[in-house]
Amino acid sequence: MYDWLNALPKAELHLHLEGSLEPELLFALAERNKIALPWNDVEALRKAYAFNNLQEFLDLYYQGADVLRTEQDFYDLTWAYLEKCKAQNVIHTEPFFDPQTHTDRGIAFEVALTGIASALKDGRARLGIGSGLILSFLRHLSEDAAQRTLDQALPFRDAFIAVGLDSSEVGHPPSKFQRVFARARAEGFAAVAHAGEEGPPAYIWEALDLLQVSRIDHGVRAFEDERLMARLIDEQIPLTVCPLSNTKLCVFEDMNQHTILDMLERGVKVTVNSDDPAYFGGYVTENFQALHDSLGMTEEQARRLAQNSLDARLVR
Repeated sequence: MYDWLNALPKAELHLHLEGSLEPELLFALAERNKIALPWNDVEALRKAYAFNNLQEFLDLYYQGADVLRTEQDFYDLTWAYLEKCKAQNVIHTEPFFDPQTHTDRGIAFEVALTGIASALKDGRARLGIGSGLILSFLRHLSEDAAQRTLDQALPFRDAFIAVGLDSSEVGHPPSKFQRVFARARAEGFAAVAHAGEEGPPAYIWEALDLLQVSRIDHGVRAFEDERLMARLIDEQIPLTVCPLSNTKLCVFEDMNQHTILDMLERGVKVTVNSDDPAYFGGYVTENFQALHDSLGMTEEQARRLAQNSLDARLVR
């Protein structure tokens, strides 16, 4: 089944570039940039990937991102991910980029962006992988900080297709960022937002009504709200679901409890994505395989999930 799933044409719509930083590349970049790491080797780092919740993961994620210092580092990070896309027949990707993760530690906005954008351009030309970059605001920071990030991004507006919202969800509702999203939409950007992962269904309502998003990232807790489910079905609002991430971060205790196939059968436009694959144990094909192994996903369901991802692209 793995080979069949791997060959299935698909898009990835929920991928944090910084979360695709594999331990081997992390150590190589640390050596290149002469950065001391708290782990002795790759295996010691992999053993640290045991998370009880989103915040524990984020602490390690930000620590790992510190090895990204130069334009070449960001190029290498993005290119490694694109090569994985090519190997798994991901024909289009719309990854997230968190500028504040880097600018807040003194890395110039254009350094990170230029490296990422150059790799995406090369991916289109050399690998035939379509792409569009999403600028995400860190929700644990202030809306004023997000506004400053948007200020930094506007001179490079052609490099982005949308704005997004990620990081620690609980206690940071979408309504906190209503003004900056309104401004971004007025500047011509589409909008997406993480909602309904650890946060309640009410956060999904806010993302739809206040931020006016085109897609919901995660959104799995919509299953708790029948009225919300009906809206998602009626309006065919895509959910970019990340099964391995959801189990790794204990949103579901076990993959056999995941609701993605139930939502698919009810008519929700769910898609399969890898989120932070270096940390959560697999890229897109591995996420599909997990659904087959734990939930009995059929080939017909896999085709629908893959087609949903292609249909939900912001870039055609």
